[in-house]
Amino acid sequence: MKLIVGLGNPGQSYLHTRHNIGFDTIDKFCESYNLKLLPSLKFKSLISTVSLNDEKIIIAKPQTFINLSGVAIKSIIMYYKIVPEDIIVIHDDLDIDVGKIKIKNNGSSAGHNGIKNIIQELNSQNFIRIRIGIGKNKIDDEMDNYVLAEFPDDEKILINQAIQKSCEAIKVILDQNVFFAMNKFNTKSNI
Repeated sequence: MKLIVGLGNPGQSYLHTRHNIGFDTIDKFCESYNLKLLPSLKFKSLISTVSLNDEKIIIAKPQTFINLSGVAIKSIIMYYKIVPEDIIVIHDDLDIDVGKIKIKNNGSSAGHNGIKNIIQELNSQNFIRIRIGIGKNKIDDEMDNYVLAEFPDDEKILINQAIQKSCEAIKVILDQNVFFAMNKFNTKSNI
């Protein structure tokens, strides 16, 4: 059993913002399998399940706000007895150029508060991340304003391509393994 989680903030005002790229990726992934995410109070998430390659896959968008994502994830993995190594988390990354992706097998939060909370709640860094580049803040603006803003028109094509690539990366991780996906997607053209 695997858990795929996209990070983001719930609510209309956060739709399609840089910080919600994980949510947007989950939506695209679910669309490709004709899945509907349903609210679960028990897991503080929007959730769906699908069987791929004879394995049950749980898909979630935590509704706890991004900085408390670990609370929702912990409730899911405790209930389904999923180990951290079987979790794929999709999130935004300031240190990667807009539209590029990078897959990471484990490691620190690199300053991402949502990832930091997941590590704290799970007491483990050993989960897979698909990091989607949102680029650095090029204007002198507060970081919160930057990550909570929508992508400008000139970046939307790149972001849509990154979302598509991330969905492909999820499938490769599920069909093959994370190392195969890292070899395929962590190339100079992707990061």
